[in-house]
Amino acid sequence: MISPADYQFISDVLLRNSGLNLGPGKEYLLESRLMPVATVLGLHGLDGLVQRLRTHGDASTIRSVCEAMTTNESLFFRDSTPFRMIQETLLAELMEKRRATRRLRIWCSAASTGQEPYSVAMILRERAPLLQGWSVEILATDYSRPAIDRARAGRYNHFEVQRGLPIQMLTRYFRRTGEDWQVVDEIRSAVCFRELNLIEPFGHLGQFDLILCRNVLIYFDMATKAQVLECIAQAMAPDGYLFLGGSETAMGITSRLERVANAPTSLYRLSPTRAALGLAS
Repeated sequence: MISPADYQFISDVLLRNSGLNLGPGKEYLLESRLMPVATVLGLHGLDGLVQRLRTHGDASTIRSVCEAMTTNESLFFRDSTPFRMIQETLLAELMEKRRATRRLRIWCSAASTGQEPYSVAMILRERAPLLQGWSVEILATDYSRPAIDRARAGRYNHFEVQRGLPIQMLTRYFRRTGEDWQVVDEIRSAVCFRELNLIEPFGHLGQFDLILCRNVLIYFDMATKAQVLECIAQAMAPDGYLFLGGSETAMGITSRLERVANAPTSLYRLSPTRAALGLAS
């Protein structure tokens, strides 16, 4: 059993480097996920891993620890309401607003193993005739390198494609590869995957018309949530939108965002003052 001091030490490492707020009572989770890391590194159990972190603290070991503790749960069209809104209302609205530039930028900021951005790409592909002549960018980022590698490969097992993926989408946009299913090239090429740590500056990404940052804030403490939401507000176009997870909120955390009235899910836009100024900062 990991000692309270070592548990707190690793909790601090996670919070400082990935924003993950482990909280109390997660000893079993920590041990089950970090023991394989210690084994791969040739260390003597968690004691050896903690000792290495305390004495060396090298970036590679820290990243291995943080990636092991990251939850990469995802599925296609997860919590279907946001995708239905994109398909039925938001895409048309954004296209109307962007008639002059004919350009759309979408960011899936916690993309995990790729199901979310590929779901967005499939929705847009269904509207391909309307988007002909448009420049559409889907950026998908995640902290976890293994998750991004899997997402970029676009290969999923039978269980994964059964979770939320309509059969017509499966037959249209996937090809059978052995026991797995491969996302077709036209969908894979529509998404640009990159590693990104949300607790580090990301202003270089530019502004986006639509941002999805779903089911990641729940792992952060209040200060980290505020920091991430402030930076996301700066990355939003003045008339853009932000989807949070169904159980997440920006209310009481930042004044830069307001929830869209009557939206059936956690949909936000910039507060009126910010939007009127054409600023997110």
